[in-house]
Amino acid sequence: MPRVLLLGYDPNQPSFRHRIASLLPALAERGWDARVERFPGGRYGIRTWERRGWLRWADVTVLHQIKLSAIEARLFAAYSRCRVFDLDDAIYVRKPRALGAPAGDSRWRRAKFVATCRLADAVAAGNAVLASAARPVARRVEVLPTSIDVAQYPRASADAVDRVIVAWIGSPENLVYLEMIRPALARLAARNPGMRLRVICSAFPDWPEVPIERVAWSAAQEAASLASAHVGIMPLTADEWARGKCAFKLLQYMAAALPCVASPVGANSEAVIDGVTGFHARDEAGWERGLQALIDSRELRARFGAAGREHVERHYAMSVYRRRYLALLEELAVRPAAAPRGAG
Repeated sequence: MPRVLLLGYDPNQPSFRHRIASLLPALAERGWDARVERFPGGRYGIRTWERRGWLRWADVTVLHQIKLSAIEARLFAAYSRCRVFDLDDAIYVRKPRALGAPAGDSRWRRAKFVATCRLADAVAAGNAVLASAARPVARRVEVLPTSIDVAQYPRASADAVDRVIVAWIGSPENLVYLEMIRPALARLAARNPGMRLRVICSAFPDWPEVPIERVAWSAAQEAASLASAHVGIMPLTADEWARGKCAFKLLQYMAAALPCVASPVGANSEAVIDGVTGFHARDEAGWERGLQALIDSRELRARFGAAGREHVERHYAMSVYRRRYLALLEELAVRPAAAPRGAG
């Protein structure tokens, strides 16, 4: 029975749940013994030494979003056999501290990213932007897009009796991106009294000029909350951090057959096909035009929504993601261990 150790800073974090925990049923079906362990931030070296028993136990260890210093990477390599560095964010930079500011950068953060890429037998990148960042220093890079189980999402209806619900789903720290389009949403709300902005989150904006439906996020209800909406949105700034995002909320919208309007930044550009599954919006005017067109036309919402669901089923299916990820793990589990790139 092959053994895999799945390490993350927080196993309840959305990225860990969608990329790593989603593999557990497939791993069990293929006869893997899988162990999920929390890996604390900081305490460099000590945290690895404390987990040396589990590292020695595993045939393959997956580090999700975890960066190691060069010294800790050597210690980690001494205790572990084969390693996968999994990432779905631009963790070689820091999220901007304010809307419109550049991504935070530091030699220390970049150095840890490089050291972890060199440690890994393979880097599993959530999109092409992240793969490009890893490729110059990694031994092997596989693009494994964060995917979705479409069957878990009921289809939304394009019909709207007296209102159109525009949905945004995400974490509280990402609410700041909605500020980008607040003026456009305010103008749309003034022209379209039946429009509502549904925010599915654990925190909510307080905008008197935009009617907001506050829906507390829960794993059990998120699909239903999207299915009763009509349009999904994902605004993003064009900075290095945002370009590394994997556009997962767009996949959720399209799985629910919602047409989308999105900033064409990073993976958003591939997830939404402009004029087919939704609209790319490059400025406030673009946001206003795209959303108004979808508010006005039930037929357009239905056509884009159906095309979006088909696009997700074809290119972001969970079954394909699991099959490709398990093939990588199985290949590494039977291969002789190699020294980390650049070690010695």
